[in-house]
Amino acid sequence: MSTHLNFAGVFPYLASPIKQNEEVDTDVLHRLCVDLIGHGVHGLTPLGSTGEFAYLSPDQKRAIVETTVAASAGRVPVVAGVAATTTADAVRQAKEYERMGCDGILAMLEAYFPIDQEGVFDYFRQIANAVDLPIVIYTNPNFQRSDLTAGVIERLSHIPNILYLKDASTNTGRLLTIMNLVEDRMRIFAASSHVTTAVMLLGGAGWMAGPACIVPRQSVQLYELCRDERWQDAMVLQRELWRVNQVFADYRLAACIKGALKMQGYDMGVPLHPQAPLSDEGARAVREALVSVGAL
Repeated sequence: MSTHLNFAGVFPYLASPIKQNEEVDTDVLHRLCVDLIGHGVHGLTPLGSTGEFAYLSPDQKRAIVETTVAASAGRVPVVAGVAATTTADAVRQAKEYERMGCDGILAMLEAYFPIDQEGVFDYFRQIANAVDLPIVIYTNPNFQRSDLTAGVIERLSHIPNILYLKDASTNTGRLLTIMNLVEDRMRIFAASSHVTTAVMLLGGAGWMAGPACIVPRQSVQLYELCRDERWQDAMVLQRELWRVNQVFADYRLAACIKGALKMQGYDMGVPLHPQAPLSDEGARAVREALVSVGAL
């Protein structure tokens, strides 16, 4: 089992820098990881939604995980995203990333045809049984064709190494229902940075989110305010950071993150086709948002 067991705090979803020849720009990714750690983030999450996991080849994924593990050098946990349409492929990825030195697995379910709840449960159960690592299960009712119900999450919470849930529903009532069902067997991470203070107030462990890549210092500050129960100060900062999240809601996520990181000196390339790059209008909005929160 990983030495990093108590996941808590800010885990940026890493963008994936891809060169024009389709190779991973490992130098840029390594520098980004080192700088994020220097800003105080508590973990790194490669191959999340911001990392464009659905568009990457197996070789690209391996290069990204290998680079992230090397850059972390054990200083913070690396929780790699595993997503597949078949259980066998997801299990293969999880085992491979464990061998590569990851500290945890963020388990996501991709689906073309709808999957019944028993199939959803079995998918995550088999991933957890395949590795000796803490598992974060990911639920996003807005994008997943076959989501996890509260009942399935409660069943999964009894599997010893399924210790965390990353919930992207932004539905605090749903979160409270889940928290009551799983009790102390599972800790909850928020997904998007715009609801983090609310989730922390409910008892959340932190958040895993793409915007933390571009506002890491502010994200860590917000987490520390919440951890110290300085809720009024936390809400002041949360409102300031809202502009960044508003831009992300108006434009495409990967395009915004890569565009913002380029403005900050990290050439991440453009979103993988057929995704479109950030428009000129979007770039202006991103730049204004970064300036407004002191990130540029």
